[in-house]
Amino acid sequence: MDSMFQPGTDWNPKQAQLKELLAKPERFEEAKNLCLEMHSMLHSSVTQGSGSTLMDEVWEGLTDKAFVTMPTVKDVTVAWNIWHITRIEDLTANILIGEREQVLDESWLKRLGVQVKDTGNAMTDDEILELSKNLKMDELKNYRDAVGSRTKELIDNLTLPDLKRKVRKESIDRILEEGGVTKQGDSIWLLDFWGRKNITGILLMPITRHQVGHLNDSLKLKKKLQK
Repeated sequence: MDSMFQPGTDWNPKQAQLKELLAKPERFEEAKNLCLEMHSMLHSSVTQGSGSTLMDEVWEGLTDKAFVTMPTVKDVTVAWNIWHITRIEDLTANILIGEREQVLDESWLKRLGVQVKDTGNAMTDDEILELSKNLKMDELKNYRDAVGSRTKELIDNLTLPDLKRKVRKESIDRILEEGGVTKQGDSIWLLDFWGRKNITGILLMPITRHQVGHLNDSLKLKKKLQK
């Protein structure tokens, strides 16, 4: 399966174009459409109504073993990559941009087979492997689809004044209170990073650029493990 975008070539110009368009009020609708197009490539084509996507490539033929395996200590797992970007999208889209409830709740945790709520930034190798082993792949697919669908709706409903709106401190505090990050240094720095942004900044990073990097890493891991 071949996607429309290849991360190392087509994505970077798209990202630069999105940044340029978001800075021009008169091109707001064009910026929103491009953001939706890019976001659709990071999620299942089933939920996004698009052609073949990067997310589709990761899921297609992915074995249970490749999903949970960490080939070397320099690697993570495909499971962790997908968990990580989905948690970050859930937190930043719903709490920071939408100022509403995130998708993840106790019902989802039960379906996923885990009690972890954070993004996994500060996890040790053993913790990454434990999370990966416990995550139910089909339910992680479902959770990612649910997050992607809600973000798509959120982007579609953005207005021009939203772009310059600063992230609220109350929203940043909520992420810590709800366990989206831990107090460990490798995790809590995210709050400062996100807290300095406006909505335009969140759309650029992590909603688009951050995710494509991890999906590309997942494709590399999959190819390495399923030779």
